[in-house]
Amino acid sequence: MLNARKILVVDDELNNILLLKGLLTHMGHEVIGAENAFAALNILDRSFDLVLSDVMMPQMNGFELVQKIRTNPEIQDIPIIMVTTLSEKSDRLKAVEAGANDFITKPVDLVELKIRTNSMLTLKDQQDEIKSFANELSQMVETRTLELRQALTELDQSNREAIQHLSAAAEFKDEDTATHILRMALYSSIIAERMGLEKKEVDLILTSAPMHDVGKIGVPDSILLKPGKLDADEWKAMKEHTTNGGKILGVGHSCYMNVGYTIALSHHERWDGTGYPYGLAGEDIPLLGRICAVADVFDALTSKRPYKDAFPVDKAVAIMREGRGKHFDPKVLDVFLDNIEEILKIQAEISS
Repeated sequence: MLNARKILVVDDELNNILLLKGLLTHMGHEVIGAENAFAALNILDRSFDLVLSDVMMPQMNGFELVQKIRTNPEIQDIPIIMVTTLSEKSDRLKAVEAGANDFITKPVDLVELKIRTNSMLTLKDQQDEIKSFANELSQMVETRTLELRQALTELDQSNREAIQHLSAAAEFKDEDTATHILRMALYSSIIAERMGLEKKEVDLILTSAPMHDVGKIGVPDSILLKPGKLDADEWKAMKEHTTNGGKILGVGHSCYMNVGYTIALSHHERWDGTGYPYGLAGEDIPLLGRICAVADVFDALTSKRPYKDAFPVDKAVAIMREGRGKHFDPKVLDVFLDNIEEILKIQAEISS
């Protein structure tokens, strides 16, 4: 036997309401009566398990009531039984089209009422169970999704921290490195953004560019910090910082390491093919390397180094213009120069 349920009976005849209320109450259910469709709509909510509605009612008939219920998301799933004297097939089809679930013919038979009512309440139970499962599943998916996002965020943060520590290791070699790598990364991200790269790529270059010179960890201090000009052997050792960086970063599998690997190996290549370590030319040089080359050289020119004083911005820009199409990708350099005011703002904010 089904547990007691809440049932709404809609009929413009009070005697019909009382009759159905008496029969359904005897079955153990809570019954609420409504004398017309408007009254029914005013009290009907999700607490009801079943609606029994007359068809022939003034102002709004049973078919229209069913249609109203089916268009209300809050109550549209409540089963509806039409209680009617109509016996024509067309009337029953009309009720089905409106959204009715079942029919009981007047005068009401107690056995038929019990069977059809129990059937609809069982349907309601099944619907509620399905909705409950769907809600639980949705909540579980949402919870797992949030947990996954949190885990990925923490992993991403860990990757970024590892990159910061790896890049900062060069500070033990050169006290100016910390501000250099930060400025160079910001310059590179500005160029990348203004060239129309997607936000994901801009973020990647901002995070990974600081690793461009990580290979200098393997360069002897006597060479790295030498105040004078390097001889041929020293210059050869200095140039190896690119391939050293590639070896360090090439063992990783994260997107940051992959981008850092590319930048480390390519930021000293030149547009005309005279750069190192591989002598790549033109668009054979990865775009990220071409972008970082511009950012790196500008910061190097305008910063104090063991072997030189900082050049004024005008002189640095003039030198870079001379390198257009030789050292630098013309398009990349043009974007850099078009946004020089933003570059200089960063330079002022992050001074050595």
